[in-house]
Amino acid sequence: MEYNKTLLRINELLELRNWTMYRLAKEADIPYSSLNSLFQKNNQPTLSTLEKICAGFRISLADFFAEESKSYSPVIDYTDEDMQLIISVHELPKKDRQLLFNFANLLKNR
Repeated sequence: MEYNKTLLRINELLELRNWTMYRLAKEADIPYSSLNSLFQKNNQPTLSTLEKICAGFRISLADFFAEESKSYSPVIDYTDEDMQLIISVHELPKKDRQLLFNFANLLKNR
């Protein structure tokens, strides 16, 4: 069976991460049976389901649909701790973000 373009993209992202559908269902907080049913019936996911899938992959909807232009960033399997750090950095004033960036570069290059 040939899958629709959205399901093919989900499959591509699964393969890039070496994930199973079970892992995606867990990361996306959707029932495995719902995810599996999409593939069995070759259905398009609803927007809310696709948003959960993207959240599970830790990508935006724009990244999901950017595959044709290959403009999406490399796959990085962010942990919850990584995501908390990113959110914390974005909440800092711009001046403090620059200081943190400089400090991180010092640590990286020592």
